Amino acid sequence: MADPFEVRMRFSSQLQHLNASVNSAQKAAQYALKFKEMDEDLHSCILEQVERNNMNTRANIMYFIEHFLDLAKEGHADYVRMMSRDIIRVVDAVAPDDGSGAANVKVVRKVLQGLRDKGHLESQAVSQIDDVLREREINDDDLGLVSSPPTGDVNMVDGPPSQTTPRPAAKRPAPPPLDKRQIEQRIEEDRERHKRARESIWATPKGEDAEMNKLWEETSDFGDDDDRLLAEEAEDFAKEMAMQLCPHKRAAANGGRS
Repeated sequence: MADPFEVRMRFSSQLQHLNASVNSAQKAAQYALKFKEMDEDLHSCILEQVERNNMNTRANIMYFIEHFLDLAKEGHADYVRMMSRDIIRVVDAVAPDDGSGAANVKVVRKVLQGLRDKGHLESQAVSQIDDVLREREINDDDLGLVSSPPTGDVNMVDGPPSQTTPRPAAKRPAPPPLDKRQIEQRIEEDRERHKRARESIWATPKGEDAEMNKLWEETSDFGDDDDRLLAEEAEDFAKEMAMQLCPHKRAAANGGRS
């Protein structure tokens, strides 16, 4: 059996070195699934790393969580349950209410929407968290260079995990602001993720007639506007064809109409 301390240290290191590449997320996710008998311990590693590292690493861990739960849903569903239970704690670390994580609010919102759409989180829980995020979403152009004074942390009220809402709790030190190198790294990683997202738009689904079915679902119903557009295009086409006739044929055509 693997040494629990060594497994924990290796997984923590993988979380610390996550980046925009899919490979880094897959490697860490597969490692956690490989040692799923230590699920509680490895889950606590995610919580610790998301609270201890800089805002770039916290954002990378947030993206990792979505990829991780996609694999865990089939490989070890207890990971999904534990993350659903502690999602408020993760959100508070990635986008704290002191303004230091304002640049991560969009990251958190995007990942939460993905987790909701895939059934990892309940819609009600995501909606409640989104209401809180609106209050934390300030100008993110500084990427955390300017932080407002700490106003207190956020904790959960008593209730089921799917219905927990943040509330003020004990204060804790704000994470350090990003330096120039970290800001450049964040910009580069965001650029890589946007590039990958654009590429996925053009991905062709697998299966017989899958592409045709996709186009069919994305095409709107035929309406009056479409009928009028077709009539206008037919009229323009007829005029264009008439202009391309030879002069004597054009005169003959005009004579025939007269």
